[in-house]
Amino acid sequence: MATATMTSKGQITIPAEVRAKFRLSAGTRVDFVENGAGELVLRPKKGDVRALRGIIKYDGPPVSIEDMDRGIAEAVAERLKRCD
Repeated sequence: MATATMTSKGQITIPAEVRAKFRLSAGTRVDFVENGAGELVLRPKKGDVRALRGIIKYDGPPVSIEDMDRGIAEAVAERLKRCD
């Protein structure tokens, strides 16, 4: 079992083998959760795409999938023309 020591600033370095096993990297957010036995559990915070709903406001008319596809195709064609 890996162990870590808390610094005077309250910081803990997660041991390399734990970071590797749970694929933790710089910038990964971690939740601290107390379980029913009073133990502290660290869980990598995972985003839910549903949490993004409504963050971009659009006040225009509804756009169909066909219109979106057409717009994407036009943008790709324009970009390809500039690359030639």
